[in-house]
Amino acid sequence: MSVTETLNSISSIVWGPVMLSLIMGVGFWLTIRINAISIRKIPYAFKQLMTGRKNQGNGSIAPFSALMLSLSATIGTGNIVGVATAIGIGGPGALFWMWCSALLGMATKYGEAVCAVHYREKNETGEYVGGPMYYIKNGLGKKWLPLGYAFAVFGGLAGFGIGNMVQANSVADALGAAFDIPRVVTAIALIVLVSLVLLGGVRRIAEVAKTLVPFMAITYLIAGLIVLGFHAPDVPAAIALVVKSAFSPVAAQGGFAGAAIVLAIRMGVARGVFSNEAGLGSAPIAHAAAATNSPVRQGTVAMLGTFIDTIIICSVTGLAIVVTGVWTGEGQGAAMSQAAFSSVIPHGDKVVSVSLVIFAFTTILGWSYYGERCVEFLFGKGVVFPFRVLWVLAIGAGVGVSLKTVWLIADILNGLMAIPNLIALLLLSGVIAKLTREYFSSPKQLEPDQR
Repeated sequence: MSVTETLNSISSIVWGPVMLSLIMGVGFWLTIRINAISIRKIPYAFKQLMTGRKNQGNGSIAPFSALMLSLSATIGTGNIVGVATAIGIGGPGALFWMWCSALLGMATKYGEAVCAVHYREKNETGEYVGGPMYYIKNGLGKKWLPLGYAFAVFGGLAGFGIGNMVQANSVADALGAAFDIPRVVTAIALIVLVSLVLLGGVRRIAEVAKTLVPFMAITYLIAGLIVLGFHAPDVPAAIALVVKSAFSPVAAQGGFAGAAIVLAIRMGVARGVFSNEAGLGSAPIAHAAAATNSPVRQGTVAMLGTFIDTIIICSVTGLAIVVTGVWTGEGQGAAMSQAAFSSVIPHGDKVVSVSLVIFAFTTILGWSYYGERCVEFLFGKGVVFPFRVLWVLAIGAGVGVSLKTVWLIADILNGLMAIPNLIALLLLSGVIAKLTREYFSSPKQLEPDQR
């Protein structure tokens, strides 16, 4: 058996029925424990987001910046390539299961951020640090500490795949296809730009993220809505096809090979998690740095990350692919998304390419911070600079190598880092529920119009 076949077998086990059930199950359980505030309080969450541009307590960055830092790592190739791949393999029904995983994932992301802020601590330089390894350490006690170390190991390694080499390779592919830019030029540009940002630490990463992420997300959404607007009469039928395909096998059409229901579920949930990262334990590392005096308030801001990423951005990509009919063609991955946009917008493929480049660039920045915090937990603050050097070097490697193996390794490590985090969330669900109940039942904690 070849290395690729072996990795494929491992990946199918890691992302098999047990893992998908665990991810959906934890999201469902937390939704119940917090009385579905992750859905009921979406308007309140947006209000907190808008008022979170200034510090609201102790922390390293503003609550809004924490979300942008989280979204910088979350909004990436998954929103363009991941959605197309899910539909290309699992059929339109995969988009429905992405929605389901996102709605439950909002509760997961909420719980992650609540725990991250509640159990965070200060490092040697006075910065607030947190995430699954810290809420395992401070919330579950010493006997569970190996679980925290396991997360930090898997998270530190996973970043080089999902957050670095995969993204750098996608940038090189996109710029090469759209503008004929040589891969070596892309590699040098990425190395220089990422290095300049990383020198400034979390504050500079957050500053770049809060500028680039909203601008590019809005630009991409406008382009996607133009495509949907052009096909407005067909949108209801496309949504109906998405829902119908989620519960019935999809027959082969054109270049599409057909898909069973189980494949739609697997691809929808797995690519959904790859895109919004709910349950992976990555986003709470960013939210732990937020200058806030309330874990619950930051939790409501955090859950918007999943809403914005999947319910809004992935939906626009997915519906554009379905409504234009390109999902039955020969294109795969980014080519499918580019075909959908190009069918309506002149040079739409270039719009997708530029979006992909900026999304991937910010993902490299966001995941560098996640990786730093993981290795710092394992080895101390002194290892951060060597980690940054390795991170920058990995960009060059990512641009130059074939990524089939890297994708598989990244998928496996993502699944492995999710396991300790999901176990911790289940064990700490009582704490999450208690903090939530206390916050929303206390008039002092709420804004006047929320009492």
